[in-house]
Amino acid sequence: MNIFIMGAPGSGKGTFSSRIKEEFDLNHISTGDIFRANIAGGTELGNQAKAYTEKGLLVPDEITNNMVKDYLSHLKDKKNGYLLDGYPRTLDQAKAFEQMTEGTDLMVDEIIVMDVPFEELTRRITGRRMCKQCGEIYNIYSKPPKQEGVCDKCGSVLTQRKDDNEESLKTRLSEYAKNTEPVIAYYEEKGMVKKIDATSSIEEIWPILKEALSQ
Repeated sequence: MNIFIMGAPGSGKGTFSSRIKEEFDLNHISTGDIFRANIAGGTELGNQAKAYTEKGLLVPDEITNNMVKDYLSHLKDKKNGYLLDGYPRTLDQAKAFEQMTEGTDLMVDEIIVMDVPFEELTRRITGRRMCKQCGEIYNIYSKPPKQEGVCDKCGSVLTQRKDDNEESLKTRLSEYAKNTEPVIAYYEEKGMVKKIDATSSIEEIWPILKEALSQ
């Protein structure tokens, strides 16, 4: 089972990716992991990507596509498939990946889309607070600390990421709508998309997501 998991910032992709990985024994891979591994390893593709990132430029789709394919094809333990997070981000990437993997065991089987309305995404992102000391994450709306601004676990001061504000979220969602929503529409035409209403709590969403993947 090979899966792409997609969703807007704050949709819970990271949280549910971890659960899917454990439940179905899949390789969970993010494009960030792939880039870091190639750059740190000094591979040819990594060096090509580094030449762009060091200048603050976007890495061309061709390099990203080849990096993803190479990484997946060299997995030592293929387990029961892969769960890929953060790719494809554009329609060109989706079509290129389809061509590169056609007829191989790397072809994607289904697309999971975590669907959350804008109002809920705003609450999740703007309400997020993090503890730099122990890494615990809170939300002032849905999971507030017992004492405002203080971590329950270690007593350290909670902080908010600079881009966890409504203005930054609107920018990120605009990019998502422009680049990623056409990818989802492309796969919907192929009947490969399973949309999950990810508005409610993790405990309520997980059984629905698990059943959808088990079908």
